[in-house]
Amino acid sequence: MSRCARLAPLALLAALSAALGGCFGTREALRPAPAAPEPVAPGAATPEPVVPPTRPSDAALLALPDAVPRAEARARLGNPPFYEVFGQRYVVLADSRGYLERGVASWYGPDFHGERTSTGEPYDMYSMTAAHRTLPLPAYVRVTNLRNGRSIVVRVNDRGPFKANRIIDLSYAAALKLDMVRDGTTLVEVAAVGDELAPPPARPAELYTQVGAFSVEANARSLRDSLAAKGIDNVGVSTDSSRGATWYRVRVGPIDSVAAFDALLARLKALGIANATLVGN
Repeated sequence: MSRCARLAPLALLAALSAALGGCFGTREALRPAPAAPEPVAPGAATPEPVVPPTRPSDAALLALPDAVPRAEARARLGNPPFYEVFGQRYVVLADSRGYLERGVASWYGPDFHGERTSTGEPYDMYSMTAAHRTLPLPAYVRVTNLRNGRSIVVRVNDRGPFKANRIIDLSYAAALKLDMVRDGTTLVEVAAVGDELAPPPARPAELYTQVGAFSVEANARSLRDSLAAKGIDNVGVSTDSSRGATWYRVRVGPIDSVAAFDALLARLKALGIANATLVGN
């Protein structure tokens, strides 16, 4: 079973915001501290214990139908233009059309069951799902075990695996149907399915690098003027009142490529600004 570090939605957003490398947290790091039990008043009835849901039998899971491809909008979470984990950059594909790859599959189970996937949905190890590093979320793929010919269709709704040479991380149910649970890994072919149902690629977002956000407009304009004086082009101040309070955001751009973003980050870092983030228009 795969026990590699994997990103939850908040971690993916942090990865996009930082975009400077490193691991941005594992699921364990995002787990809230357990709440202290509430005291029971004298004479009060003892609450009934919580009974965990019954684990499906392997026989029931083997009879589980494949995921059925359907048209779905691109998930709000889990689809940054790119993100970085352990110093490796991953660029999210615009769509899944034509995707075909062979490599090593792994699976993940109890350690992550019930936690949020990169799309924000709870991970269910007993459903036909998978994690992938670059496919848009959600996506549907056919996974074929090249050792025994077994084939399944799963819905990709999570990010991972981030261990070298592994191209997809399957749920327990999916791994069971491919007969790879015991070994933990197997050689597979992964091919996109349901391409005709996939929505057309979204219009490319106009991206900017945000270098600061202020509640006082004068402070934002001061930073803008300072950066312009130091040779940073296309610096502006935008007003954002979408969350109640008004913020004045200092942004550089638009940014049209990863190379341009990297070059700008290097220049900003030299000027002492190390917390710049990539944002949409």
